[in-house]
Amino acid sequence: MNSFSLSSLLHDALRAHAALGRRAFLVGDQVVSYSAFADRIEAYASGFGHAGLSRGDFVGIASAKTVECVAAFFGAMRAGLCPTVMEARISSEELASRMGAVGMRLLACDEADMPGGCAEALAGIDARAVPLASMASDAPFNAPALTEEDRALLLFTSGSTGRPKGVLLSHGNLMANARGVSAHTGVTAADRLLHIMPLHHTNGINNQLVVPLLAGAEIALVERFRADDIVDCLRHYRPTYVTGVPTMYSRVLAKLESGERFESLRFLRCGSAPITPALHEAIEAAFGVPLVVSYGLSEATCTTTMNPPNARKIGSIGTVLEGQELALFQPGTDERVAPGQDGEIRIRGPVLMQGYIGAEVESPIVDGWLRTGDLGRFDSEGYITITGRIKDVIIRGGENLSPGLIENQLEKHPTVKECCVVGAADADLGEVPIAFVVAQAGSTLDLDALREHVMQGLSRVYVPARIHVLATLPTGSLGKVDRNALKRMAAQPNAAAA
Repeated sequence: MNSFSLSSLLHDALRAHAALGRRAFLVGDQVVSYSAFADRIEAYASGFGHAGLSRGDFVGIASAKTVECVAAFFGAMRAGLCPTVMEARISSEELASRMGAVGMRLLACDEADMPGGCAEALAGIDARAVPLASMASDAPFNAPALTEEDRALLLFTSGSTGRPKGVLLSHGNLMANARGVSAHTGVTAADRLLHIMPLHHTNGINNQLVVPLLAGAEIALVERFRADDIVDCLRHYRPTYVTGVPTMYSRVLAKLESGERFESLRFLRCGSAPITPALHEAIEAAFGVPLVVSYGLSEATCTTTMNPPNARKIGSIGTVLEGQELALFQPGTDERVAPGQDGEIRIRGPVLMQGYIGAEVESPIVDGWLRTGDLGRFDSEGYITITGRIKDVIIRGGENLSPGLIENQLEKHPTVKECCVVGAADADLGEVPIAFVVAQAGSTLDLDALREHVMQGLSRVYVPARIHVLATLPTGSLGKVDRNALKRMAAQPNAAAA
């Protein structure tokens, strides 16, 4: 058994960076050194270590996105516990439901971020909430010798059951992800990340805290994403890279001054949701740097493929990270597809989760392979492209249609800012594509012209049966387009359509 862990690796790295006088965090005009940050982790490790919990127990952190929140998270992990960060504005009922589902007995939270009725809800599951600040302690504490197999992180993820479901990750999982991402991006102590993602998301922790902290980079910590503020953040912090989701970048484009460049930037990263080639090109044209698209799932820790910053391909999710294996299979079988064909993406390697906890749901890991439900295709250079989702494929009259192909074609039209295509039941054809589109500022959408535009690039069967015009596309907490909400809209028989 390996006696090494992410906590010990991080502890040694932070102290090494501290000895070189490096800065860990920038928050507004405040600077937090690696030395001060390492000390805060040790203080929280002591507090959590004396909280009467057992090795591997789950603890929740409900706090604004601050350096103290980050230090508490890594402190709990160093104490041998398995932390999770709860998202902002979570209800007391949902909080208690999650904690009860996994047997979590302690929640450390900012008093300002504690939802109303929290104490009463937690009392019902024999759990308690304590002020986050009270968990920092100067009492002597010897950190346990953790291993790769120890629990390190719990991520709550949405599912179809409606019951809380947690993804359980180990120290080994987190280290394997960090090695692969670091090798692909080449992040060093000379880098500065603009951190705009939430901390309850795997990317916000694994790729935007663990990776830069191990490298000795600086992290400009922004409490929450606001499109109106990002340009000022770019000017003030002068980051070398930024990570976001497509919707974030789309909303920032309208805020940029024409021709303005941010000389410190060397690349942008994008993941967590599909991006169309049209939006990709618009982002690169506006910022003047490569946009590096990546792909991954919480069940595989975070990232499995990524475009190299200096060799990105538009439309691709990149190449497979070091230490992981990705193969394409015929859906529902153990047969690999032939070169150049579409197949279900399956992942194997040391990043695969330890399992789900909470809701009793079937594991997507079968015979050592994580079945993602995504369809993809390799090119001759080892780059992979997502071609659809097994469950999102629209079966029109027996023919399989990819929503992504229709979306990409629609967004090539100059009047379309963004769009989403979903399937809806049809009495004659079984299922038909329904498009939801948002117009470019100052443009008027000609729906007949859009239908003609789809036929020019694809074929008649891909033309949406209805096109709905929206002011904005509905999104979830991470900025991803909420396809389920659109499917519900498309299923309404009396919905306004054109």
